[in-house]
Amino acid sequence: MSSQIIKTKITIPQVHPSLVPRLRLSDQIEVGVQAGHKLTLVAAPAGFGKTTAVSTWVRQNERQVAWLSLEESDNEPPLFWTYLLASIRTVLPAFADQIFAALTGTPPAPVMDLLPAFVNELAGLDDFLVLVFDDYHVISDQEIHDSITFLLEHQPQHFHLLIATRADPQLPVSRLRAQRSLTELRATDLRFTNDEARVLLNDMMGLDLSTEDIALLETRTEGWSVGLLLAAQSIQGRADKSGFISAFSGNQHYILEYLIEEVLKRQTDESRKFLLQTSILDRLCGPLCDAVTGKEGSEETIQQLSKDNLFIIPLDQDHVWYRYHHLFADLLVTFLQKEFSQEEVF
Repeated sequence: MSSQIIKTKITIPQVHPSLVPRLRLSDQIEVGVQAGHKLTLVAAPAGFGKTTAVSTWVRQNERQVAWLSLEESDNEPPLFWTYLLASIRTVLPAFADQIFAALTGTPPAPVMDLLPAFVNELAGLDDFLVLVFDDYHVISDQEIHDSITFLLEHQPQHFHLLIATRADPQLPVSRLRAQRSLTELRATDLRFTNDEARVLLNDMMGLDLSTEDIALLETRTEGWSVGLLLAAQSIQGRADKSGFISAFSGNQHYILEYLIEEVLKRQTDESRKFLLQTSILDRLCGPLCDAVTGKEGSEETIQQLSKDNLFIIPLDQDHVWYRYHHLFADLLVTFLQKEFSQEEVF
């Protein structure tokens, strides 16, 4: 199996040369690592710059970092752990030779049987090691979740796990939070500030926008990095930039295309129907959505959407009321009007 390892999956991504410096994100990650936290969780919807934030931090420090970019095909425990070990062996070539041989043998050894030996190998390392999982949301296999939970529960002090994901992982996140062993970067942390938006739009993209236009675009995109980038691409070459920004919405072609491909098409039929039916609401809560959809269980659906970081934003500390991201809501209303009759909508 080792000969089938795709090297780009275990290679730290390059940082784009026109990257907007966002040292505050690197600082947040670094504080957690230095504090001895077990896990850093970078969780946000598609296009919020999770991979960029993590890879930027990696390249700004001199620690040993193993990187694994995950795909849906990695939902087999022996394959997942083979890649995990292969990523560590990019920085520690002789790490866990016997475990690696057991995983790549025919048949591969059961993963759970190898975990104590793996933890002991980590405990025997002299230097600090960080392991990064990118796109962990594609992992659905429960045995893999159980194996990573075992690792978190037994990991040595000089090991740190960093996970970038669209959806909250099925790992003991709440327990780690209670133990103060967790660093979290969410969409609110990753969203572009007004100053960062100005650097991107004017300094990097050369749009020469006014302060008012930048503020309006940052507000309309809610600091969503891909939204800002796609808006910038659409603005280039336009004579009436202010007019375009004033009319900017989730129905703009590039935005629409991205959200359809990266978000809407990935939903189950049931989730998609719920999203469309509730898109007419400015505020969401369980009972209100029950009334709109004509079905019970909306509160659980909303909670799951929140865990999946599906462009849904809590409006209170108790997480009773929510709303959709403005651009995502625009997209949903467009599809609602296409797929439901006027009588059904109103």
